[in-house]
Amino acid sequence: MMGQQKNGQDRLFYAFNLEDHVPAGHLLRGIDACIDLSGLRQHLAEHYSHTGRPSVDPELMIRMLIVGYSYGIRSERRLCEEVHLNLAYRWFCRLGLEDSVPDHSTFSKNRHGRFRESGVFRWVFDEVVRRCMVSGLVKGEGFAVDASLIAANASHQHSVQPGEPCDFDRAEIDTRPMREYLTALDKETNATATRKISLSDPHSR
Repeated sequence: MMGQQKNGQDRLFYAFNLEDHVPAGHLLRGIDACIDLSGLRQHLAEHYSHTGRPSVDPELMIRMLIVGYSYGIRSERRLCEEVHLNLAYRWFCRLGLEDSVPDHSTFSKNRHGRFRESGVFRWVFDEVVRRCMVSGLVKGEGFAVDASLIAANASHQHSVQPGEPCDFDRAEIDTRPMREYLTALDKETNATATRKISLSDPHSR
């Protein structure tokens, strides 16, 4: 006899546990077992005001970004949509079924502002490496780096020679990459001069 699905979406109460709906071998279960963000709030404490409205939990945003990096979700807007819909993502981010997901603009403000200034991404990376060393997965005695040459999307005409006069405060080139590049040059005592400095992508060669 052919079965027919009953309409079960009109119930008012459900007995539902997210823990039971995330498979034991799920990638996020493995990450959650290894990552420790207990010191995150202490690391970020000086970058938050002691007055005003409570902020979005920084651990929630870091966990959401880990989800994005793990599954190649590059768009912050799409990341918020996926966390809203995916039960495993909600479980990893410590969100209940009725908890709201932060707006994508909140990520942009924090990722380019508070998180960048505090060095929290480096802190998370160091914590992961430290836990790997404690677990005996790595010794910490050396490292290897693999690099690829990628053509920069920058025009040769939109560049200046080293030492050539240029007003870097002009609005059209006063961008975040340019400010970070100039700040890095100021910190380096023996910075080598490049053939040209791109005004649209200063890190390009």
